[in-house]
Amino acid sequence: MSHDGVGPRAVMRSVAFLTAGALAVPALAGCSSDDDPAGRPLAGGDIARADRARVADGGTLRWGVDTVPDTLNTFQADADATTTRIAQAVLPSMFRMDSRGRPVRNPDYLESAEVVETEPKQVVLYKLNQQAVWSDGREIGAADFAAQWRALSGKDSAYWTARNAGYDRIEKIERGKGALEVKVTFNRTYADWKSLFAPLYPKDVMGTPDSFNDGARKKLKVTAGPFKVKKVEREDDEVTLTRNARWWGEPARLSTIVLREVPRDERVAALTAGTLDLAEIDATAARRISVAAGPRGTRTSGSESGGTSGSASAPGRADEGGTPLMGPGAAGRGAGRSAAKALRSWAVANGSDEEAADKEAAAREERREAAAKLARERQALSGFEVRKSLEPAYTQLALNGAEGPLADERVRRAVARALDRRDLAEAVLKPLGLPAEPVGSHLALAGQTAYADSSGALGDQNAKEARALLADAGWVPGGPVEKKKGEKAAGGKGEKAASSDKDADDDGTYIVGEDDGDAEEHGDAGSDGDNGDDHLAQDGAQHTRLKRGSVPGAYAPLGTAAPARAEGAPLAKDGKALTLDFVLPSGTGSEVLSTVAGRITKMLERVGIRTEITKVDDESYFTDHIASGEYDLALYSWPATAFPATDARPVYAKPVPAADGSLNIEQNYTRVGTDQVDQLFDQALATLDDAKRAGLIRKADARIWAAAGSIPLYQRPQLTAARKDLANVGAFGFRTPVYEDMGYLKKGARGPAGTPGEKPAEPPASVSASESGSDPDFAPSSDADSDAES
Repeated sequence: MSHDGVGPRAVMRSVAFLTAGALAVPALAGCSSDDDPAGRPLAGGDIARADRARVADGGTLRWGVDTVPDTLNTFQADADATTTRIAQAVLPSMFRMDSRGRPVRNPDYLESAEVVETEPKQVVLYKLNQQAVWSDGREIGAADFAAQWRALSGKDSAYWTARNAGYDRIEKIERGKGALEVKVTFNRTYADWKSLFAPLYPKDVMGTPDSFNDGARKKLKVTAGPFKVKKVEREDDEVTLTRNARWWGEPARLSTIVLREVPRDERVAALTAGTLDLAEIDATAARRISVAAGPRGTRTSGSESGGTSGSASAPGRADEGGTPLMGPGAAGRGAGRSAAKALRSWAVANGSDEEAADKEAAAREERREAAAKLARERQALSGFEVRKSLEPAYTQLALNGAEGPLADERVRRAVARALDRRDLAEAVLKPLGLPAEPVGSHLALAGQTAYADSSGALGDQNAKEARALLADAGWVPGGPVEKKKGEKAAGGKGEKAASSDKDADDDGTYIVGEDDGDAEEHGDAGSDGDNGDDHLAQDGAQHTRLKRGSVPGAYAPLGTAAPARAEGAPLAKDGKALTLDFVLPSGTGSEVLSTVAGRITKMLERVGIRTEITKVDDESYFTDHIASGEYDLALYSWPATAFPATDARPVYAKPVPAADGSLNIEQNYTRVGTDQVDQLFDQALATLDDAKRAGLIRKADARIWAAAGSIPLYQRPQLTAARKDLANVGAFGFRTPVYEDMGYLKKGARGPAGTPGEKPAEPPASVSASESGSDPDFAPSSDADSDAES
């Protein structure tokens, strides 16, 4: 989840939940037995794939990351994305993700792994690669598996673990027929057994509470990957990985990987200065780099192969094959000064008014310096390109069902039916040249085994249906509205950024392609969607939505009509206006969420729902608002998982009262859950048949849709700046990175010499403004002009 790190938190409040009752979920329409509803990923990885023979031996990769982690133990509460990145490079993992987000055996560690018994108990037999050894020379074996099981089983509270899912179902671990076999017996059937031992730590780390709690926080003495941890320098904000001499697989091409902490808003400067070779970036940075880099030749964006593309570029794009991220400001800062203005500037600078001439000359000098700076930046960035895909995570609109108007399922469903999710996806993804397809599942993404578009359980966007649901819940246009003194604002403390009662947005966010035309005629889409480059062709299968009435309770009763002249009129009930507090983070990178929130506000306004936007600090967003329930509407993201029965259950489990009287919500921050969803998760977890388990997950997802506690919107964009000569690294999509294949292409183009922090030679300061593509001033060719500019 974005803004991750918030653990389960008890909430002291009274909560009333409406369950789905005996909700009947029919089979998904449009999916015959011969069709795979999972489809294909909407976008493949973009890693400039190259054969290892084309990759040079040696070199250093400086990789920008968000943090130097507080711990190297992925099973501790303060582990983060960089912890995972390091573990992938230096530790064993029995299974890893393929390009479709599905677990596949990792042959470097496993010869095979399979369920060999189901009765009376499930038994999994692992056969290890006979070459697999720890960096101290000891064979990887059953002792390591057993130590990790004991540490994560939850039976010993001395181990400070953040999660034990799956390990608590293991009864025993023993050696098989030989040293290379590990036999795991479960006390309860566990379908997601492939999620275990990923990563696997040595028994030196897992063997005792002290070594688990403290031994792997700042260093890992023993590893078993293509790289090992050389040093963690928190003062210098760096983690250095070097080749593991005892690695038995394909040797690592890179000599060193330096993970360097660089804030996202400083990464373009770091790339320009030559202190980074690779970094995830935002859309604004991507546009700057794409303009500097120029076309990507024949490599197709989104391609893992790096081969040529036979398809022509989409209309309106600036190149063939590669799609630069164009948009406002793409032409560069300072571009576009008209000839008339430039001529006037020259005239003033060379006029008889000395004071005006001096001021104008100084302004011209500032513009010339800015143009030269831009030219140097572009020259430095011309060695990079933007690799893009879709991140294995999605952004959702969360609806707090604990209290207030959203405690009523009809109001939650009305909010959902008011949203044009495709319009929201296009607003974020289409300008980036990425597939703008709304996410159809809470529990998987397109291409993953459990994926199917179950949004039909709730229904498509329909403003008339939304108004009817609100009317059935007692919210009607007009009427007296009482405003009580000191009335609670669900957003909690924070800056009130905007209100939909105003004529204009206060947050200054430009809503791309906003269209307030006849929305009713077009399903209240609110936009014609023409707000950027044509999106890429999509491979995902399209499925017919469920028909109205197929899911009891998801619609207003037949015959219920919206009150006359109700379109867009504010709604009230019992003297209270229907106003929802919309809480958003305010930190760096929150601009996209502000744009999405602005569009949602307008969509809700059309059905009579008003919103008040509250922007709060990133640090308090989850702890003080989302986790504590101080919000009505919020936007945040969840990562995709190949094991939804295990990983997604805490997110959608029905909250239950704790022993102290508080409510245990686990990670269900919407406080909306049903017994039926919990039961389906339990059944899926105990079902070893893959197809049957996927069917149970899809049924659970349909019920989650019908409850309308959260509305998936779009898969998050993944934008990575990479040196053009870097191979097998970039925007990975679903796939687990293969660290030993990363490196610089041969023919001498290997990037910087390899010393971390080494700066390349600065481009000459004499680079002209015209070379930058941004001439600060046009002036006639004359001796006077030459003198003035010298």
